Amino acid sequence: MKVLLVVPAYNEEDNILNVSRAIEAKGYDYVVVNDGSRDGTLELCKQQGIPVLDLPQNLGIGGAVQAGHKYALLHGYDVDIQFDGDGQHDIDSVPNLLSEIECGADLVIGSRFVDGFESEFQSTFMRRVGIKWLSKTIKLFSGLSITDPTSGFRACGKRAIELFSREYPIDYPEPESIVDASKNGLEVKETHVEMHERAGGVSSIGKLSSIYYMVKVTIAIAIAGFSRSR
Repeated sequence: MKVLLVVPAYNEEDNILNVSRAIEAKGYDYVVVNDGSRDGTLELCKQQGIPVLDLPQNLGIGGAVQAGHKYALLHGYDVDIQFDGDGQHDIDSVPNLLSEIECGADLVIGSRFVDGFESEFQSTFMRRVGIKWLSKTIKLFSGLSITDPTSGFRACGKRAIELFSREYPIDYPEPESIVDASKNGLEVKETHVEMHERAGGVSSIGKLSSIYYMVKVTIAIAIAGFSRSR
């Protein structure tokens, strides 16, 4: 399979070089999607010869990831894998995702909790509560049992790449896109992955946005659940 790692990055100058070098050490093709960073992310990528797709303005995580899907589609990749630029995703878990694609899955979610495993990195108590709530909401509207619906560590096969290149949720897209994939007849699977603490910088989701996140995503999942497939 021809595989591309898509690395969305917003103000990740503290992490992006180490993330890129980890990917290169494993020999994967990759592209950093610079989402209108205001720090030195773009300049560092250029200086270090890191392949970068520079967005002219900040589109948010959904827009950055969709740009990566479009890039993968344009360049004929069979699989693309979202691999965040903050250092949380473990490069050694990529084969777990690819294995499920090889077995016929269209979208594979990397989970910290599946099959009794627990990643060394654990979210805050409130985020774990939110994850369980979203898991139940997804189950209600799609029938899918997904233990880690907010995980951005995921692999898309050709059908998922084509779907998400046409349309992809903008804000906090991970849970909603799972329902979208299911409603469009794609096979969604989950596999264990390892994750780590953010290596540096600041997360884009703060305490004040957590309630907004939960309400907005719950409504988005419900709408996606009732929508017709595209």
